[in-house]
Amino acid sequence: MNGHVKNMNFQQRAETAATLLCFLLLLAVDSTKTVAAARNRECSSDLEQTLRLTKLLHRQTGVLIKTYKAFQGEMGPGVCKASGFDVPDPNISGLEPSERMASMYTHLQAFSSHLKRVQEQQTDLQPAGSMVLSKINESRVQNKRLTSSINSLYHKFFPNLPLPEPVGGPTTLPPPQTVFQQKIYGCVVLTTYKMFLANMSKNVKTLKSKICRKAPKSTLNSGR
Repeated sequence: MNGHVKNMNFQQRAETAATLLCFLLLLAVDSTKTVAAARNRECSSDLEQTLRLTKLLHRQTGVLIKTYKAFQGEMGPGVCKASGFDVPDPNISGLEPSERMASMYTHLQAFSSHLKRVQEQQTDLQPAGSMVLSKINESRVQNKRLTSSINSLYHKFFPNLPLPEPVGGPTTLPPPQTVFQQKIYGCVVLTTYKMFLANMSKNVKTLKSKICRKAPKSTLNSGR
C-alpha cells in the first residue's frame, strides 16, 4: 500500500513538473514573439516616417518646379527633359534591400550637389528674397533630412554592411553655362529629382514589406 502511495505521489510530482515546464516554455516563446512584435512595430514606424518625408518632399518639389518655371520666363516645351547635364538617373538600382537602400542614399547625395549648384546659379539670376530661392533652399534642407534618415536606417538594418561609395566617384557637375543653359539645367534637375522621389516612395513601401516581418500570433492567445 505504501509503495502504491509513493508511486502515485511521484507520478503527481512528475506531472506537476511537466506542466510547469510546459508553461515556462510557452511563456518563453510568447516573450520572444512579444519582443519580435515590438521590433517589427519599430521597424514599420521608422520606414513609415521616411516614407512620409519622401512623399512630402515629392509634393514640395512639384510646387517648386511650377514656381521655378514661373520665374524663368519662356523656355519652350520639353526643355525640362533635355539631356547632357550629367543629372543622376531617377531609377533606383539593386536586387537586395540593402542594395536598394544604398542606391537611395547615393542618389540623394548626388542630387544634393545638383540642388546646391541650381541654388547658386539662381542666386545670381534672381533678386534677393525671391520665392524660388527660398523654395530651393527648403528642398535642400529636406533632402539633407531624408539623406540622414536613410543613412540611419541602413546602419540599423544592415549593421555589418558598410555603405558603398558612389559608382564613378564624386558627383559630376556641368561646366560653366550660359544663362539660358542654367535655366534649362535647373529645370532638368528638379524634374528628374521629382521622378526619383516618386520611385523612392515606391521602393520604401516595398522595403517595408520585406524588412519588417509580420509578427506571428501568440501561442498563449492562439487558443482563445
